[in-house]
Amino acid sequence: MSEAQWKVCPEYRVMLHGFVDGELDPAHASQFQDHITACPGCRAQMEEVRAARKIMNQEGVKWRAPVALRSEILSMLAFEERVAATLPPQRPQPQKHAWRRALDFLKLWSFVPSVAALAASLFLFVTTPSQTFVLQDEILGSHIRSMMANHLTDVLTSDQHTVKPWFNGKIDFSPPVADLVKDGFPLVGGRVDYLGGRAVAALVYRRNGHVINLFIWPGNSQEQTAAVHEGYNMEQWSDSGLDFWAISDVAPGELVRFREVFRGATKG
Repeated sequence: MSEAQWKVCPEYRVMLHGFVDGELDPAHASQFQDHITACPGCRAQMEEVRAARKIMNQEGVKWRAPVALRSEILSMLAFEERVAATLPPQRPQPQKHAWRRALDFLKLWSFVPSVAALAASLFLFVTTPSQTFVLQDEILGSHIRSMMANHLTDVLTSDQHTVKPWFNGKIDFSPPVADLVKDGFPLVGGRVDYLGGRAVAALVYRRNGHVINLFIWPGNSQEQTAAVHEGYNMEQWSDSGLDFWAISDVAPGELVRFREVFRGATKG
């Protein structure tokens, strides 16, 4: 019976694979065991996974994936690991067991199973949220809450010489601050926010009535990326041992321009 016919509990979806592989810690293994005792959907899905693994382990069903496909997968995984290494630390979650399992599989073996097994092998990669995606979700949530809860700033001033020292003693680093009013991005103020399990600096700018939140914390990802998340544009870059994430509903080109003028104004 397929997952479409059985309703699998979302919170146990990733835990299921760790349980089948014997990779859950005792607490989560016991939790999942108790759950499947009372949940026919998850129990049926577990049996399907076990049956699929049994078939996948048989001789004659494995074949070598094209080199280009394997290289592309490893490249994506390596990029995620580089970005993850620069992110603020997060509390351990069951999903990380699944992520590590997928990465180790691809590094240790030069083959992947047949088409059906390939889909199973990539299942964790495409269904488990990456740390980058989780971080983007947190940034989006903080951006929206800052405008909805009337908590856009803790220090409300366009004076960069007031905003910068205001952070002293509130966070463990000194964020660069610049008023970009001459470039069309006036500084509104700043606040302390919370992302990925740590306090970060948030600088607030405006562009023709649109709010730009710029989140800053220690890191050095060496990556410069752009993304669209839930309709909001994001720009990420690193300078002088700090990571920067800007988010706004301004046009993508406007956010790129903001990034460039901010970098130009704060490079000493």
